[in-house]
Amino acid sequence: MTQDTMQYAVPTMAEMMAAGEEPEILFWVGCAGSFDDRYKRVTIAFVRILNHVGIKFAVLGPEEACTGDPARRAGNEFLFQMQAVSNIQVLNGYNVKKIVTACPHCFNTIKNEYPELGGQYEVIHHSTYLQQLINEGRVKVAGGESFKGRRITFHDSCYLGRANKVYEAPREVLAALDADLVEMKRSKANGLCCGAGGAQYFKEPEPGNKDVNVERVQEALGTGADTIAVACPFCMTMMSDGVKNQNQEERVKVYDISELIAQGQGL
Repeated sequence: MTQDTMQYAVPTMAEMMAAGEEPEILFWVGCAGSFDDRYKRVTIAFVRILNHVGIKFAVLGPEEACTGDPARRAGNEFLFQMQAVSNIQVLNGYNVKKIVTACPHCFNTIKNEYPELGGQYEVIHHSTYLQQLINEGRVKVAGGESFKGRRITFHDSCYLGRANKVYEAPREVLAALDADLVEMKRSKANGLCCGAGGAQYFKEPEPGNKDVNVERVQEALGTGADTIAVACPFCMTMMSDGVKNQNQEERVKVYDISELIAQGQGL
């Protein structure tokens, strides 16, 4: 972890088990949340929120490996099963019951694809978890940055939206900010992919008239929003690159929903 997170408690499952304790949740950080410089800030924001409201959580730390999602999407089923079985052995070894992750790809894979390999867990995306904490009154957006008068548009991640039907949770989280939430023409079940799904993130796009992320960002800019909210590391990169492509990075910012909640709390 960076110096920025050292002031916050981020215990590993190994440390917690050694102390004879059990967490409320396992926070599955994911590859992007661990290694991508931009998405590390999302990990930090979510950890700050968890610590602020007193959630007892743990991470796997160096025992966490890639879920295998990119391998399966790219067609390497053997590698996927190797990675998945290894992770399941670690999770089952710690008797993990409840997992929260900020990555829809990790969420979809652990929730829907690990059970057939012996991994049975309650898996929650961080948008749903934040919604629950807000509804319970444990997360109150006050004391930090004001969002009154700001216009925010939310981009639906494919693996969160169409694949798992999670549409309202991230919007309810954003509604707590007292901002103007404006929808793109294509949203929810009709939302447009950011262009990174199906392992496309790891290769150059095929020849065409326009990149998918540019098309999507143009829709977002058309709403007049000054903030594009996302809930996926792949979407974060693609939407940020699209904003840069349109030379709008000074006017329009791309944030994960947990970063916006953390800003609202002054964390």
